[in-house]
Amino acid sequence: MKTILVLSPHPDFAETIRASLNPEQCRVVHRLSVDEAEPLLVHGLADACILDVDLMGVEGVWVIERLRRRDAKSPIIAYTANTQSEWEEEAFLRGATHVLAKPVRSRLLNSLLERLWNTPATQRPAPMSSRSPFFRTPEPSPNRVISASQTLDVLSNFSSILTHSLDAEAMLKQFLLFLRETLNVNRAAIFLNRPLLLTETPLPEDSRRLRAVAAIGLSPGLLEHLGLSLDSGIGGQLSRLGRILRRDSDEARADVETQKEFELLGVQVAVPIPDREAIAGVAVFDVRITGEPLVNVELELIFHLLEQVGLALCNIELHDRLAGNHEMMTDVLRELSSACIVVGRDLKVLHANKAARRHFGQKNKRTGELEFSDLPQVLGAKIYQVLKTGAAMGPYRYEPENSPGTVYSVSVVPFRHGNSTVPVSALLTADDLTQTEQLRRLEVEAANLRLIKSMADRLAHEIGNALVPLATHQQLLAEKYKDKEFRESLDQALADGVKRVTRLINQMRFLAREGHIEQETFTVGKLIEEAYQEARKHQSADAGKLQFENGGKPVVITGDRAALKHALAEIMLNALQANPKEPKIGVTLHTDANRDGVPDVQIEVQDNGSGFTAEAARKAPAPFFTTRNVGLGLGLTVSRKIIETHHGKLEIVPPQAGQPGVVRVSLPVDSGISTAVAPD
Repeated sequence: MKTILVLSPHPDFAETIRASLNPEQCRVVHRLSVDEAEPLLVHGLADACILDVDLMGVEGVWVIERLRRRDAKSPIIAYTANTQSEWEEEAFLRGATHVLAKPVRSRLLNSLLERLWNTPATQRPAPMSSRSPFFRTPEPSPNRVISASQTLDVLSNFSSILTHSLDAEAMLKQFLLFLRETLNVNRAAIFLNRPLLLTETPLPEDSRRLRAVAAIGLSPGLLEHLGLSLDSGIGGQLSRLGRILRRDSDEARADVETQKEFELLGVQVAVPIPDREAIAGVAVFDVRITGEPLVNVELELIFHLLEQVGLALCNIELHDRLAGNHEMMTDVLRELSSACIVVGRDLKVLHANKAARRHFGQKNKRTGELEFSDLPQVLGAKIYQVLKTGAAMGPYRYEPENSPGTVYSVSVVPFRHGNSTVPVSALLTADDLTQTEQLRRLEVEAANLRLIKSMADRLAHEIGNALVPLATHQQLLAEKYKDKEFRESLDQALADGVKRVTRLINQMRFLAREGHIEQETFTVGKLIEEAYQEARKHQSADAGKLQFENGGKPVVITGDRAALKHALAEIMLNALQANPKEPKIGVTLHTDANRDGVPDVQIEVQDNGSGFTAEAARKAPAPFFTTRNVGLGLGLTVSRKIIETHHGKLEIVPPQAGQPGVVRVSLPVDSGISTAVAPD
C-alpha cells in the first residue's frame, strides 16, 4: 500500500484527496505543515506528497523548497487555485514534480500517481529498454530521426535534475549521471568560468579560465591541475564557433592546443554550455562504454539540454546573489544599535533585530522571538496607522511609562510593492537617545558653568576697575579731605564708579529678563536722543557728535522704552568707542518693508572708525566678546536680547575694507509695536 502525504491547512482538502483514491491501494496521511510532517519526510515514509498551496507569491515556493530539503526523492504534486506563470515556473525549479489546478480531478490524479510510481525517481529510462528505442542501438548515420514520444521520455527524466536546482554542483553531477544512464557515455566532464559559491570571487586574470566542477570517469587529480580557457584550445574553439566540436573535425586537427586537451582528457567531443548572454562553460564527452561514438542527433539533444542547464546555472547564481544580499542585509540590521522591526499587514513581526528584542521583547522569554503584542501600545498604534494610511510617521520622541528617563527617537516608514498605494509592511526604527540626552544635559550644565565662570571673572575684573579709584581716594580721604582738588577728584571717581556699576547692573537686569515688555508709546527720535546722551555718560572724551536723519517724519512706536533706550545706548557707545579721539556717529531712521511685505522701523547706527573686521562682525553679538581691555563684552548681547524680545532683529552690516561699521536694528510692525506719524 502506498502512503500519500497531504499537506494542507484545510482538512476538507485532505478528505477530497482521500475520496479520490482507492483506499485499498493508498493510505492518506494529513498534516498541516512541513514541520509537522518532518518525521515522515526524514525517514522516507511518504511515496508521494500532495501540497495545497497558492502560487501567487514567494511563500508557496518556500514551502516547496522546505519540503524538498527534507525529502529529495518523493514526487511533489502541488494543487493551487491561484497561480502566476513566473511563480509556477519557480515552483518547478524548487522541486515540484507537477502543478495542478483545483478542483481535484480523480481520474487525472490516479493516472498521474500511477505514472510516477511506475517510473521511480531513482530509475531512469534504460538506454536499451523498449521504452527508448532511440538509445537501444546506436546507428552510424548522423541523420537519424527522434520520435516525439522518445523526446518526451528523455525530457521527462531530465526534469529530475531540477530537484537540485539550488545547488549547481549537485545539479551538474546529477546531469552527468543522467547522461551516463541515458547514453552510456564512458567519461564526461563539465567546465565552468564562474564560481559555484557566492563567497568565491574570481580574480580578473581568471575571468576567462574554465575549471572542472563535475566529472565521471576522469581522475580528480587530473582535473584539479587541468583547466580550459575561453581564449585558446577547446574553449577558444567553442567560443569562436559557438557549436559542437569533434576531436576529428578540421578545426580541431588544425589546432595543436585543442588536440592536446582532447588527448589529456581522453574525450572525443566538446559541447558549449550557453547561458542568456555568452558561453557559461564547456561539456566534454567520450564514446560509449561499447566504444561507439555519439551520433549527431544525440549531440543535438545534449546541446539543447545543456542550454537549459546554462539557464539553470544563471538562475542559481542570481539566487545565490539575492540570498547573499538578503543574508548581508539581515546581518546589518541585526547588528545595528537602532531597534529595527518590520511588521506585515497581518500585524505579524517579519523581522526584529537584537536591539529590538532587547528593548521591546522582554515579555516573550519562552520563544525569544518578538511578537506584535510585545510592543508598547503607543508604538503598535503608530505602526497600525502607517499600515492603514500608507503615510510615514516621525521621527518623534517616545518615553516609556515603565522606564523613567529612557528616551527613544521613533520613525515608522511604509514599504510598498511596485506602484501599489497600499503598504505591504512597515519598518519601525527606534534610536535610544537616553545616553545622548544625558550627555546633552551634562554639556548644557558644563556650558552654563563655564558661562558663570566667565561672567564671574569679567564682573570681578570690571567691578575691581571701578573700585580702584574709590579705594585710592578712601585711603587719602582723612589727610586730604580739606584739599579742594582732592575733593573734586573724589567726586569724579565716585561719579565714574557709579556709572560703571550702574551700567553693569542694567546689563545684568536686562539679561535676566525673560520676554517681559512694558508697553509705552513714545517717539523714536526722542528715544534716540536720550540713548545718545546715556551713551556719552560712559565715554571719557568730552567731544562727541550725533548726526540724526529721521526722513522728515517723526515715528511713534509702542514698546518697553527703558529697555530699548538701554539697547540703543549700548550700540551708540560701541560706535563712540570706535574712534575715541574724534567720536562721531550717524543715525538714520526710516520705515521699510521686510521680506514678508510688512513695514519695519529700521534704525542704522554708523561710526567713524575703521569698521568691523570679519571676525568681529561674526562674534560681536556673542557674550563676553570685546576688542578692548575694559568692559564685560555684553553690550551687544544685551541689545540683541532686548530687540529680539520686541520681535525685532539686530544685525551687523557685512564689513567692507575702508568703510565704517554699521549696526542695523529692525522692529517689525506686526509684533504688536505700532508706528504712526506724530501729531502736530
